Parts: sequence; C-alpha cells; structure tokens
Amino acid sequence: MDIKDENRAQVLVQALPYIQKYSGQTVVVKYGGNAMVSSELKAAVMSDIVLMQLVGINVVLVHGGGPEISSMLKKIGKESQFIGGMRVTDQETIDIVQQILAGKINKSLVQSLEMQGGKAMGLCGLDGRMLMAEKLISSDDLGFVGEITEVNTKPIEDLIKDGYVPIISTIAGGYKGEVYNINADIAAANIAAKLGACKLILMTDIKGLLRDKNDENTLIPVVNVSDVPSLKKEGIISGGMIPKIDCCVEAVRQGVKRAHIIDGRIKHSILIELFSDEGIGTMFY
Repeated sequence: MDIKDENRAQVLVQALPYIQKYSGQTVVVKYGGNAMVSSELKAAVMSDIVLMQLVGINVVLVHGGGPEISSMLKKIGKESQFIGGMRVTDQETIDIVQQILAGKINKSLVQSLEMQGGKAMGLCGLDGRMLMAEKLISSDDLGFVGEITEVNTKPIEDLIKDGYVPIISTIAGGYKGEVYNINADIAAANIAAKLGACKLILMTDIKGLLRDKNDENTLIPVVNVSDVPSLKKEGIISGGMIPKIDCCVEAVRQGVKRAHIIDGRIKHSILIELFSDEGIGTMFY
C-alpha cells in the first residue's frame, strides 16, 4: 500500500466514529451563496447529502435564492432594494420570490439531488402550514417580509420517514392568506430547533468567523454562545455576520447541539465538517 492509499484509508477510518455518532440524527443544512451558483460546487453538495443519507443521517436542506430573485427582478425592470441585509418585498416582489424560490430553484435542487442518486421532495413553507409568519415589524417598512411564529414539522418528518430529503424554500403563510418572504438562515435555525436537530450548518461564502475580517488565517474555530455579546462589542462580529451568528446562537439556545458556519466555496465542506477530527469553519455550542 503506498502513502496515497494509506491516507485514503485513514480518512475512511477517521470518518467511522462520526458516521456511527450521527446515524439516525437530524442535520439541517442551509444552502446558499457560491455553492448554489457554481455547477461544480452544487454537484459536490448534492453528493455530500446523498452520502449522508446513505449512512443514515436525516438531512433537511433549506435554501435561499437571492441572486436569482434579483436577476428576475432586473429582467422586469425592477431594482432590488435591501435594508439591513433584508430584501424590501412589495406585492410584485413577493410574487416573483414565490415563483423563483418555491418553483424554479426548489425543483431544480430536487432534480439535482435525484441525479446524484438521492431521493428528494420539494416543499415550501405554505405546504401543510409548515411555516406560519406575521409581518416583521422594524423601523423601516420591508413589506412582505415575515417573522416566523409557528413551525409545523409534520410534513418534514413524514418525508424523512419515507426516505426522502426534504428540500425547503423559505416562503411562509400569514394568518389572513398573506405570503411572506423569510430569511433562509432564520428559517433554517427555526426548523432545526423545532426538529431537535443535532446540527445546523450554514453554508456561506466566507471561511467562518474571523478575528480580523481581512485575514483568513485568523479563523475562530470554536465559539461558546455566551461569548458572542463580547465579540460583538469588540467589533469581531459585525456587519453581515451579525444576523448569521444570531441565527446560530438562537438555534443553540433552543436545543440544537451545535451550529456551524462553513465555507461553501470549498468542495465537500459538509463532509469535512461532519466526518473529520479537524472540521471546518466556526462551530457554536
């Protein structure tokens, strides 16, 4: 056996205790960023999920689709507007969001997973009243942007029981027939908490939480959620990282054992996180 073969064998041996640990557990993956745009990265994510499913992990995939929504709005001559990282969503925009998220993107992901040999079923928050929401109240009127008030996990659990990976687009229903746009990180955190998931994994286009945002060598691999307020005070957690990390903190506080921010630009980053001693990105506990 040469060194390469020995290294390969070592990788498999290292993965074994993690496979045993996570088999039968639920892992919620929020899929977004570059990993959704690059066809090569997309194929890698789908094969990771199929492998997880094959070793007995219950995978739930929650996705956004910001770039595609912006692209469609541009086509109809409408400019995308964001306030505090949230898309301003008027009636015309929510129609587009629903069409792109629950239609085109969701069904394309189902097809991609099935082409890798997995079994998938697409859902949106309107199915089985899975996600119920009220209008998000903030200092600026964001239109049809919602705040989740209820999560009904039965449609998700039924699909898992039947051997499917639920692929969920983050549209929610209102109590008077409204349709709301929900931030995908927030939706994933709520779903993970309600399912009692052992892990929430947020795929992003950054390495993780950096002590110095301009230096990728300053990755903070592990964070106790009780340290988050002081990291915010120091300015280490700032800007667009605040809502992502708040989602991780909220998920952990609601019972998810571990939450992770990982770099979706790296092929097979999910498997590296789950099945290696080193892991990848930043883990919140």
